[in-house]
Amino acid sequence: MLELGVTFDYSQLLIGSDIAEMILYSLKGIPVTDETLAVEDIKQVGSFKDFLTHKSTMKYLRSQSFAPYSDRRMRHNWLKDGGKDMTQRALEKARVILNTHKPLPIPEDARKAIRELINREEKVRNLNLSAA
Repeated sequence: MLELGVTFDYSQLLIGSDIAEMILYSLKGIPVTDETLAVEDIKQVGSFKDFLTHKSTMKYLRSQSFAPYSDRRMRHNWLKDGGKDMTQRALEKARVILNTHKPLPIPEDARKAIRELINREEKVRNLNLSAA
């Protein structure tokens, strides 16, 4: 939200949500085992060799570092696909959500409780306005 909630940016909401998910993932603790550290793979590949293309790197990269609006591809591939930045991709996703999301209906007892609360508040406000 910007300007105390007067302006709202849907793309920023989705980007913020991704950041919050990454923080929550980190707070749960990152699993540290021989497998996640790729101890055997390191022994197999050896010192000063390429680990970035190794299958274990790719396997754990996806589970431990996932941000759908970031783009880590090489620049020429990114440009070939339109060169959209994080904000543009998030805004496209927001538009899809706004156009297709079908919220679950509010349960009837919750609907009644909300209506009672609104009616009670409106009555209090009307009394306060009449007294003024």
